[in-house]
Amino acid sequence: MTTHLALLRGINVSGHNMIKMEALKTTLEAIGFQNVTTYIQSGNVFVDTEEENAPKVGFLIKQEIFKVFGHEVPVIVINKEDLSACFKNNPFLKEKEVDIKKLYVSFVSIPLKKESINDLKMSQFKPDEVAIDENRIYIKYAVGAGKTRFDQKYIEKKLNVTSTIRNWNTVTQLLKMFEER
Repeated sequence: MTTHLALLRGINVSGHNMIKMEALKTTLEAIGFQNVTTYIQSGNVFVDTEEENAPKVGFLIKQEIFKVFGHEVPVIVINKEDLSACFKNNPFLKEKEVDIKKLYVSFVSIPLKKESINDLKMSQFKPDEVAIDENRIYIKYAVGAGKTRFDQKYIEKKLNVTSTIRNWNTVTQLLKMFEER
């Protein structure tokens, strides 16, 4: 069995794409996923399956959500190593007195090159800061996520990827949950 973490983008946000987590759990169990566990209402779902291919797991989840709930929901599937890398490779964690509440991670659908940071044109978003690490973009917002134009839509448009962003507290809790499985 392989444990995958599916990060669903854009569900239960401002009354859009509403899906109750218990209904999602039941739906995913009905198509063969085991030990389905959700964390908060924003679409963090652990599943166990014989399928090792993460993109295929994401496709199955996305397809079933559309079939049952009628929502077109992007899904990015990661493993424990992807999540652990966030702690090892996030350069902002090395800063003294970093405000954890301003740290976020954008998980993207394809590995990025270091040069991709040029495509983001970050000079437009100073004093927000970013760093790229494979399929993760570490973000340190100067004021906060709600007061910037550097968001998931901007990332997707500039890099031609699918993206979903999680705050640092959520990333921390998801890794803890992975370790408890």
